Amino acid sequence: MTALSTTPALRGTAGDASTGRAFTRTCAAEWTRLWTVRTTWWFLAAAAVVMVGLGAVAGFDAAADPVPPQGDPAWLVSRISAMPAQFALLGLALITVTSDYATGGIVPSLQWTPRRTVLFLARAIVTAAAATSFGVLLGLASALAAFAAARPGLSLPLDEGLEVLGTVAFVFAAGTLLAVGLGFLLRNTAGALVTVFLLMLVLPVLLPQFGYEWMSELARILPGTGAAFLLLGEVPRMTTVSSVTVLLLWAAGTLLLGWLRLMRDDASR
Repeated sequence: MTALSTTPALRGTAGDASTGRAFTRTCAAEWTRLWTVRTTWWFLAAAAVVMVGLGAVAGFDAAADPVPPQGDPAWLVSRISAMPAQFALLGLALITVTSDYATGGIVPSLQWTPRRTVLFLARAIVTAAAATSFGVLLGLASALAAFAAARPGLSLPLDEGLEVLGTVAFVFAAGTLLAVGLGFLLRNTAGALVTVFLLMLVLPVLLPQFGYEWMSELARILPGTGAAFLLLGEVPRMTTVSSVTVLLLWAAGTLLLGWLRLMRDDASR
């Protein structure tokens, strides 16, 4: 009786441990997969060229100014360069998901990790963490490039640097999670790329130009508008709270829809 009564408890413990091991191994596999694909390096190289290049250009422009700046923070360059560079990281996040569907690799991926939620979480976390970490490093490199090119005109105050890099990290993390969700939801590289460009760049800029209030209101609830306010701060009637809320809701919403499709639909179509 004692042996029979303890068997279910032991099985439950083994199942919990197995889930943890499966998640750890899947994260390790996703990390290896991410860094052994040539496309990853191309996207990261593009982001590096944009951010560091813009930082250096801004520094040289400041140094060549007839009235050079005196003590202005170089961190502003990180905010500006992050706006165009984020699209390289968004593309990386999308391709990481949709390439599996384009090549049919999603089938062996799910055979190796049949627990779809485990695969979904591992891919989302690894992709967003890698892209965000690299983006923050590039933000630091962009400010350092501007500082070095403009010396002694620019400064690097630590407190402002932490604030700027934290903002850059949040924008990149929310954006890449949104891209991962779109990848799982649409399962098509071209469609996902067009959608993310519309949401993050085209519609936030285009809609207010029509002059209709409802279009301006619609633009303010798009993720690209929230990212633009947090990085550049030049969006009318937006606040930090509303921008953060918009980005979080879009990231959470697309991830939820992507997870639901992965769980309910055949992975091969």
